[in-house]
Amino acid sequence: MAMTFAIDPRLEADTIPLGDMALSRVLLMNDSRFPWLVLVPRRAGLVEITDLTPFERRALFEEAALAVDRLKHLTGAKKINLGALGNIVSQLHFHVVARFETDAAWPGPVWGAGVAKPYDDPQPMLDRFRRALTPDVS
Repeated sequence: MAMTFAIDPRLEADTIPLGDMALSRVLLMNDSRFPWLVLVPRRAGLVEITDLTPFERRALFEEAALAVDRLKHLTGAKKINLGALGNIVSQLHFHVVARFETDAAWPGPVWGAGVAKPYDDPQPMLDRFRRALTPDVS
């Protein structure tokens, strides 16, 4: 029986769906302290980057590069962090995080830095990201 794609429940609990790129589901991390996207390739059972075909790997890196570029342009961040850790959620996913010298975790990592501050109303941020990523996100 073929596995079907689903977002890991831990990722689902911490994010808000933004839309889909050609390969990846795009999620907004529900932490208003950091402009933070998560790209999850829509293939079942992925853990490592090598679980993708060579074509899919190139597509994922192109989507990540686009997300980095648009996030940098949209936020004016000093640095965009891109990472695929997987120690807690093993499902293959890329974090794309806009960082500022004034943010709550600078210069350290965002993971485990204080308590997440969920968006009061995520819609304006979702709309900004959708516009920035259009036509790449549907």
